Amino acid sequence: MKSRIAISVVFVPIAATAFAADAAATQSDAQKSFTALKSLAGEWEGPVTVADAPEMSGAKMHLSLRVISRGNALVHEFQEAGTPLDATKYDHPVTMLYLDGDQLTLVHYCDAGNRPRMIGKISPDGKTVEFEFKDISGNPEYHMHHSVFTLIDANHHTEDWTFMMKDKPIHAHFDLQRKN
Repeated sequence: MKSRIAISVVFVPIAATAFAADAAATQSDAQKSFTALKSLAGEWEGPVTVADAPEMSGAKMHLSLRVISRGNALVHEFQEAGTPLDATKYDHPVTMLYLDGDQLTLVHYCDAGNRPRMIGKISPDGKTVEFEFKDISGNPEYHMHHSVFTLIDANHHTEDWTFMMKDKPIHAHFDLQRKN
């Protein structure tokens, strides 16, 4: 009896480790993308550069990324650093990222009053997740259209967002450093 218990104590952890390694190896690209983005959970700050509208460049932005719903969603909240959390006076877009079947989905709750949806794909090197526009709820005249997250290291990432003003794209680049 003691030998069976001893064998169980030894083999159960080995089997669990092997199963976890096998599960990680068989993750879909959407799961790999979502796992990579969840690693960004925390508080971030950095400047924004808007080449298409230089007057918007230079502002220091604050980003909060939180894993929620038992790991099934990631909430992404931007605002200008140092501004009060008052969405009636200041921009405060919220973006939700989650797995929808075999797709990594992004829904951007825009200050323009609409909700564009995008589908993400991870780069072969696993360092970039790019989101392409799929559809939109609400007025499409002004909307977020494209997004790219680039993971540089555990404490540094960039985000590139394209906002459509009618037919004119406005590109914003955020260079973000981890604050916690």
